Amino acid sequence: MKRKFEVRVNKKLCKKCGICVFMCPKGVFSLFDELKVEAEKCNGCRRCEVYCPDFAIEIDAVEQVGKETREETRGETREVKHAERAVAGE
Repeated sequence: MKRKFEVRVNKKLCKKCGICVFMCPKGVFSLFDELKVEAEKCNGCRRCEVYCPDFAIEIDAVEQVGKETREETRGETREVKHAERAVAGE
């Protein structure tokens, strides 16, 4: 099974500098008037997260397991029900 990644951009911190667009080898980001994210293209290399000068980007591995989702965040794993994710607005 191909690993999937969740790409989160904090719009309050992002100043749209375009470094993520330049650094991403998979073309996840595009920038015109707004920053557009195509998370399905993400391979989890975290270059965008490392090079973002505003610390506005977070990448987390996500694995589908039945009706639950398992998120792996920097060594921590937690089970998340889909309803919880919807309430959190993610």
